[in-house]
Amino acid sequence: MKGGSGGAAPGDYVYFKSVVPLHKISIGSKLWRYYDFGPKTVPPLVCIPGIAGTADVYYKQIMSLCMKGYRVISIDVPQVWNHHEWIHSFEKFLDSMNIHHVHIYGTSLGGFLAQIFAQHRPRRVKSLVLSNTFLETHKFAAAMPWSPVVNWTPSFLLKRYLLTGIRDGPHEPFIADSVDFIVGQVETLSREDLSSRLMLNVNVASVGSLMLPDSLITIMDTNDYSAVPQQLKDQLNERYPGARRAVLKTGGDFPFLSRPDEVNLYLQLHLRRVGVEPRPDLVQGFTRNGSAGSSKDPKDGGDSFDDSPGDNGYRGSGGSDHVSPHCGSESHDSDEQIPTSTMLANTLLGTVS
Repeated sequence: MKGGSGGAAPGDYVYFKSVVPLHKISIGSKLWRYYDFGPKTVPPLVCIPGIAGTADVYYKQIMSLCMKGYRVISIDVPQVWNHHEWIHSFEKFLDSMNIHHVHIYGTSLGGFLAQIFAQHRPRRVKSLVLSNTFLETHKFAAAMPWSPVVNWTPSFLLKRYLLTGIRDGPHEPFIADSVDFIVGQVETLSREDLSSRLMLNVNVASVGSLMLPDSLITIMDTNDYSAVPQQLKDQLNERYPGARRAVLKTGGDFPFLSRPDEVNLYLQLHLRRVGVEPRPDLVQGFTRNGSAGSSKDPKDGGDSFDDSPGDNGYRGSGGSDHVSPHCGSESHDSDEQIPTSTMLANTLLGTVS
């Protein structure tokens, strides 16, 4: 699988694929494709991608957080055609894995689906991290009047339509790399994958009130640009006035790829704040070639990486977290990653433990 359109996959992604197994499971008529990595005794963080994403787009979060003792599950949204079907399908997926409670990180459409699930299954969702997302789909429905014929639209037209939502360059290198990776992932999607996701994005619906307190919600947005209109992002902020704010000055539509150090740090801060304790003592080591190393408790299923991205940022006062500008701590085509602010990150995490 290519990380970009026609180019070589990033080195850290190649390493990730060599170490972390991709799981596929059929539940009823739905095929679920997902990664599940980290100590199984830790409550999982479930990552739900946007309309153009796959389970692979969160590989940098899996590499970093699992090494620190967290469990991360990254999913593909299966072929579901309405929000009611999504709720029931996702619930069956969690049941099949014997997972009763989850923390969810959702980006764009994934953030909307996370809120819909939290609204209708409030006992199962313990916290939310929402990034570049929205509360209602009316604007997207109005912008796609041809949605009734989406099921008969050829794959190449669906891909073209989907990719027109991604801002054209020129981009700075890390954002350009993130766009290339997403474009490569879109190429792996079938016509049914694309059409079902587009339908989820344009089926007219809005998020109702959540039983989840605002204090258990973090809103993580980029300040430069995203495909989600600013008006919709403002609506989200107004709905959850007590939510924690995590602001990334730049990062574009896919900060989990273009600004992984900041995103990973904010995810750690959130998980610590909502009471998720990592278990680094259960982490199993891996050598550079991907073979298993020593483990303090190998039967527990913990996993890790030797080389993880360093966390880069600082925690702001009050109700917001602000990140310093990205300093380019990752190599473009190498899995050698240089932690630039490890001591600062450790200090920050110590303040919320």
